[in-house]
Amino acid sequence: MFAEYDLKTNAKRRQLLALFAVGTLQGCASTTTEPASAPKLSEPANLAKPAPAPWALALGGGAARGLAHVGVIEVLEREGLVPDFVVGTSAGALVGALWASGMDAAKLKSVALSFDQSSLGDWAFSTRGLLKGQALADFVNRHVGHRPIERFPRRFAATAVDLWSGKLVVFDRGNAGIAVRASAAVPGVFQPVQLAGREYVDGGLASPVPVRMARSMGAKRVLAVDISAKPEFQSTQSLGELLMQTINIMGEHLGKAELSEADLVLRPEVFQRSAIDFSTRPEAIAEGGKAMQAALAKWKQLLG
Repeated sequence: MFAEYDLKTNAKRRQLLALFAVGTLQGCASTTTEPASAPKLSEPANLAKPAPAPWALALGGGAARGLAHVGVIEVLEREGLVPDFVVGTSAGALVGALWASGMDAAKLKSVALSFDQSSLGDWAFSTRGLLKGQALADFVNRHVGHRPIERFPRRFAATAVDLWSGKLVVFDRGNAGIAVRASAAVPGVFQPVQLAGREYVDGGLASPVPVRMARSMGAKRVLAVDISAKPEFQSTQSLGELLMQTINIMGEHLGKAELSEADLVLRPEVFQRSAIDFSTRPEAIAEGGKAMQAALAKWKQLLG
C-alpha cells in the first residue's frame, strides 16, 4: 500500500521506477536466475500456558476397607486425571504402591479381587505382634517387580511412625515392600519394622490420611480418601477387632484437623465394614468408585 500511494502522488518517482523496471528486465534477459521463493509468514508466538499445579492423592488406612481406594483410582484413570504423586498410609500405602509401580486400574483391581489374604498371615505369636509382616513385604515386592520406590514410573511415598520418637516419617525411596510393611504395622497385630537401628509402626497412629505429608512434598491440591471406620459401628469381639477399634477411636480424633486441610475429601460408604472382612471386595471397590464419581465435577473444577 505504501508503494502504491507514492506512484499516484509523485510523477517524478513514477518515471524513476519505470527506468528501474527497464533495467531490471534487461538484466533478466542476459542472466539466468532462480525465482525467489515466497516469503514465509511468521507465526504468532504461542502464549505459554501456565503449568498445572501439582496435585496428590492421599490414601488413608483402614485394612480391608482400603479396597475402596481401588475404585477411586479406577474412576480417576478412566477420566484421565492422574495425580502427580500418591501418598498412602497403611492400606492406602499398599494400594498406592501397587498403582504407582505402573499397574493400571484394571490390573490393580484384578490383584485386589484375587489375592489370598491368608497368605499374608505369617504368624509370629510373639509379645511384639501376632504377625511378622514379612509376607506382606514379599507380596508387595513381587507385584512391583522388586523395584525400589525411586524407580516407580509414578511418584510414591508411604508414611510410618518412628516408634522411639513418635514422629511421622516418610518412605519415598528404597525397598517398597519394607515401606508398605512399616506403614501398615498396626501395633499388636504386626511386629514393628526394624530398619537402620530404628523401629517403625503404622503411619495411621499419627496421620490417618496423609494430607499434610502430601502438602510438604509439594502438592498444591490434595484429594484425600478417608476410609476410617466410625467407632460406633464396629465389633470388638476378637483381639484383632479390639485392636482395630483402638485405632478407629484414635483416628477419629486425629484425622479431623488434618482432613480439613485437603481440597476435597472422599468418604466412601465403607465405614460400617469390618477392617478384617475381605468377603465383600467387589462392593468395597464399587463404593470407592461411587464416591469418586459423585465428586468428579467438583474435583475437575478445583483442578481448573
